[in-house]
Amino acid sequence: MFASLLSRKLARRLLFIQLLAAIAIGLLFSLKDPVWGASALWGGLAVWLPNALFMLFALRHQAHTPAKGRVAWTFALGEGVKVIATFALLVVALACFNAVFVPLMVTWLLDWPHRSPDTSPLLK
Repeated sequence: MFASLLSRKLARRLLFIQLLAAIAIGLLFSLKDPVWGASALWGGLAVWLPNALFMLFALRHQAHTPAKGRVAWTFALGEGVKVIATFALLVVALACFNAVFVPLMVTWLLDWPHRSPDTSPLLK
């Protein structure tokens, strides 16, 4: 039980750091133009929100003792939802809000090393 509490706290901390990084990058891009800053925030949101949803999904299923083989399917389903949510947020940012491509992708790519708190070596 202690290990699950430790990984839960660490996952929350990593998500918080990821959110702060996205906000900081958005603020830096807003020095050039406020539209660029908003686009960068959309890129950060496209990384952070699916990760937060996956963390909630994973922690909800961590409390139960699933049947053998179900853990892999649960994580595969969570990853699939995460990828679809990321793609949907990027499309919404570009199509509906006319986000600028460069800051959107730069922020999305800069948060790439932290994109999966579930696969972080610190959680193992």
